[in-house]
Amino acid sequence: MSAVSTGDEAAPLVYSDTFIRRILSEVKTIALIGASAKEVRPSFFVLKYLLAKGFDVYPVNPGLAGQSILGREVFADLASVPAAIDMVDVFRGSPAVPGIVDEVLALDPLPKVLWLQLTVRHDEAAARAEAAGMTVIMDRCPKIEYGRLSGEIGWNGVNSRVLSSKKPVLGKGFQSFGLNRSRTE
Repeated sequence: MSAVSTGDEAAPLVYSDTFIRRILSEVKTIALIGASAKEVRPSFFVLKYLLAKGFDVYPVNPGLAGQSILGREVFADLASVPAAIDMVDVFRGSPAVPGIVDEVLALDPLPKVLWLQLTVRHDEAAARAEAAGMTVIMDRCPKIEYGRLSGEIGWNGVNSRVLSSKKPVLGKGFQSFGLNRSRTE
């Protein structure tokens, strides 16, 4: 699935729920670039949420390398992460994306997914990652998408665009529905 713009005006990015659900169900290890130790920062909250959902998340931030966030060691760069990475989640501005894609494409094995956070988009860099065989999601948050697709976000009165007559399976933790039961049990 490609979200690369072909004209001067960037086309809206549309990803099906099935596509997002598949990605979030298959991914196990995530490198979170731009992780922050400040509890008020979105990257801190997303890190905390993804850890609670059973993902193996590696914070990446050169300014905090060697320190710890939420009990997880922070790494200076992707090459320093001691595990194969399934998904790279980017909390950096759009101008930083080409350099991040260079770093991602140098990894062996190559991550399956490059996920760019809300407001982050770089069509040319995304095309390079897709040409290398990666799936690219731009201008989305995995925490929001996970919450929306699992039904959790609906508890706050938000229209998640997901209707079901099935009662969601409650996993461990407070209000913890899940997309992948093996992570929440």
